[in-house]
Amino acid sequence: QVQLVESGGGLVQPGGSLRLSCAASGFIFSTLGMSWVRQAPGEGLEWVSSITDDGGRTAYADSVKGRFTMSRDNAKNTLYLEMNNLEPEDTAVYYCAQGGSTTWRARRSWGQGTQVTVSS
Repeated sequence: QVQLVESGGGLVQPGGSLRLSCAASGFIFSTLGMSWVRQAPGEGLEWVSSITDDGGRTAYADSVKGRFTMSRDNAKNTLYLEMNNLEPEDTAVYYCAQGGSTTWRARRSWGQGTQVTVSS
């Protein structure tokens, strides 16, 4: 069965950095676009970024553009999200999800999430 396991979250001060990882299994990772989405306290799921199956193209929400970088290693079945210059508004549970920016929600396939807290 599909498994998506996120890691790398934590508590960081504003302006700090974190690198999230997502280990994927149970499907042919290299054939599927993937996304990162997040859920802030009291809010719904929000799309953050997506990457094509070969990693050749990425897309980002305006709120994170220029600060976050998404990548993937198909040999390791792993997805990454490099987050720099973090802001308190980035506080959320971050999930990796199957599918691209227009399909992840309908696929309803994401991991258990990793908590990111940005606070001084």
